[in-house]
Amino acid sequence: MSELLRSVDARTRLAGTNQLEILLFTLGLDAATGRRESFGINVFKVREVMRAPQITRAPDMPDGVEGMVSQRGQLVPVIDLAHFVGIAHETPPRILVVTEYNGHVQGFLVEAVDRILRLDWSAMKVPPEMLISRHGGLVTAVTELRDGRLVMMLDVERILSETTRYDDEHLYQGIEPTDLSGCTVLFADDSSIARKQIERTLATMGVRGLGAVNGRKAWEELNRLAETAQATGRPLGDMLHAVITDIEMPEMDGFILTRRIKNDARFAGIPVIMHSSLSGSSNRQLGSSMGADDYVSKFEPRLLAQTLARRLKRRPLQASA
Repeated sequence: MSELLRSVDARTRLAGTNQLEILLFTLGLDAATGRRESFGINVFKVREVMRAPQITRAPDMPDGVEGMVSQRGQLVPVIDLAHFVGIAHETPPRILVVTEYNGHVQGFLVEAVDRILRLDWSAMKVPPEMLISRHGGLVTAVTELRDGRLVMMLDVERILSETTRYDDEHLYQGIEPTDLSGCTVLFADDSSIARKQIERTLATMGVRGLGAVNGRKAWEELNRLAETAQATGRPLGDMLHAVITDIEMPEMDGFILTRRIKNDARFAGIPVIMHSSLSGSSNRQLGSSMGADDYVSKFEPRLLAQTLARRLKRRPLQASA
C-alpha cells in the first residue's frame, strides 16, 4: 500500500491549478443501497496507509473512536468512519489511513482502499440534498467516475469536531466585541462545522458575515456585490471589508478564488485570509504567491479574530488573561 502514496510530496504541484488527488476507499456494504459506496479523502491530508495494527481500547472514548495505536512513538486516536455514515461492519475494518489536520494526527479505519484519482475541483459538485441527508450531512462534495460510480467526499472536520475538542467553548475565550460593527466579511467553506465556527467568531466580534459553501458561490457573491456597488455608485470597500476562504472546496478551490480576487481591480484593497486545515508550509507559501494576505489554520478562532481585526486596520483583539 505504500506505493499508493510514494509520490505524495510531489503532489503539492497540483495546488493552485484547481486540481486535486483523492484516495478512494470503501467503508462496507450500505444496507440502504445494497452497494459498497466509494468515498474519498484529499491525498494532501494522508500521511500513511497501512494494515490496521492492534488497537488499544480505553474507557470513556467518544462514540466512533475505537481506541489508540502507537505509531513511531506517537499515540494516534483511531476513528471508525463507517460509524458516522451509518454503515454496519460485516467484518472488522482492515485498513488504517493515517491523516493530519491542523497539525493533529489521527487514523481512520476503512474497509479497503482502491486507488488515487486525479481530477479537477470543478468536477467535484455540491451534493444533492437527498444524498446529504442520507449520510447525516457528512458529504460535502461528489463526483462521478467513468464507470458510473459516485465518489463522496466526507466532511472530516465535522467528524473531528465530534471526536475531539475542535469546537469546545474554551476556543472562543478571549474573543471580545470590537468596534468593527460596520464591517462585512465574506467567508467560503464547504464544511458545515467550519462555517459555524467562522459565523460564531464573527458574531462574537460584532462583524457581519456572508457565507458561501464553496469558491464558486463566493465568486458569484463577490460579483453581485461589485455590480451592486457600481449600480448604486458606492465604493465596494464600503460594502465588503475582507474575505476568508478555505482551500479545499468543490467547483472552485480557495487558491483559484484568491487569485481571481487579487487579479481583479474591482476588489483592490480587500484582504484575503486563507483559513485551512492544510497545515504544510508549502500551502502557506502557495497561498502567499496567489496574493493571500494571511494564512490561519482552522479551529483557532482566537487567532482568526486577531488576524481579521488587524487586517481591518482596527486595534487587534486583546486576549484575556
